[in-house]
Amino acid sequence: MILEIKIPSPGESINEVEIATWFVKEGDLVEKNQEIAELESEKATLALIAEESGKVQALAPEGEALEVGSLACKIDTSVKVGKKEKIEPEPVSAETENKNESPEPVKQKPTEVPVVKKEASGNYTAVKVSPVAANMMEDLDLNIEDIISGLRKISKSNVEIVSNGISLTTPAIQNTASPSREKEVKKMSLLRRKLSQRLVRVKNETAMLTTFNEVDMSEVIRLRKTWQSKFVETHGIKLGFMSFFTKAASLALKEKPEVNSMIDGENLISFHYSDIGIAVQTEKGLMVPVIRSAESLSLADIEKEILKLADKARKNRISIEDMSGGTFTITNGGVFGSMLSTPILNPPQSAILGMHNIVERPVALNGKVEIRPIMYLALSYDHRVIDGRDSVGFLVRIKELIESPVQMLGGGTSLENLLLEI
Repeated sequence: MILEIKIPSPGESINEVEIATWFVKEGDLVEKNQEIAELESEKATLALIAEESGKVQALAPEGEALEVGSLACKIDTSVKVGKKEKIEPEPVSAETENKNESPEPVKQKPTEVPVVKKEASGNYTAVKVSPVAANMMEDLDLNIEDIISGLRKISKSNVEIVSNGISLTTPAIQNTASPSREKEVKKMSLLRRKLSQRLVRVKNETAMLTTFNEVDMSEVIRLRKTWQSKFVETHGIKLGFMSFFTKAASLALKEKPEVNSMIDGENLISFHYSDIGIAVQTEKGLMVPVIRSAESLSLADIEKEILKLADKARKNRISIEDMSGGTFTITNGGVFGSMLSTPILNPPQSAILGMHNIVERPVALNGKVEIRPIMYLALSYDHRVIDGRDSVGFLVRIKELIESPVQMLGGGTSLENLLLEI
């Protein structure tokens, strides 16, 4: 029986997708519910699943736009798929994990010796080591990790370089070859093309401005340092900075509803809840999963939700539903070392908060200069919806809540452990 596997719908209003990557090739045997391809739409990625076991046939071209419901491939279910026993090779190096066992001798072998190297992902890849190099590595007490850096074959010269205390990644080694004049041209993904269009539209169709402020992170840092172990013990997750800013933003949005509004034709919609998007950078581009009703969540709940959504985004398993309906967005360029930036709006939202890196800076406090951990904040907003007074007031309120986190409980007199629920 020939089973047709068709392109599924990623979500409402999406009519076509691209096959980003095939995980199988023509004639491969697959099992039922196995992921056989990754599909990319203008908003998200999703997996193509084999509905039955069998032999794969007639794969649609990789990178080609296909309409929802069109044929992706066929599976010949009459071909039986036997279960294969997966045998993982033991990693072999000059220093074995079990010190009671010695590595296979390679001195007598006339040809290159394949050595299995375990990647951080848990997968194994083969690296060839010449017999001379293997002998030198054994004599010098060097292992694969000491030598390899982007190579697929270790030679005698590589071992000599490392044995002299020089890294293969140093500019002196990398620049010995002639300068490259090569270039790579590849088609932009559907997701990247759509993102490009959205960003240009934001610049052309909104009156975007940015206001800035700075926040002293001392109190949040002290809270994390003092209560981190207890927080982890209670909730099973670490306490980060993003939960504080998400909670502070949800409270500030309640006090400044103009910032939590958006234009819909001739109407202005103001939300009485805070669905806050957290921008996550992935290999596919920027994705913004949404934390629903953040104003009703504790710091622990927010941390768990951020972890879950960020993990799905980085694994390209985020859904359209996960990213739809946000009313406000937070982006953290500080994780990449950004000191200051002007974040761009996430339409149709009217504001976005930008966090940046934390740097010890001299500040004047009570007539004295002190060194404090300072973060610069940026709020980009659509001036058609939000007045300057409201944008500045919103950012000032964020600053107040972060510098005195117990205010997030109301009244400012509650104990820290009530804030952290520990």
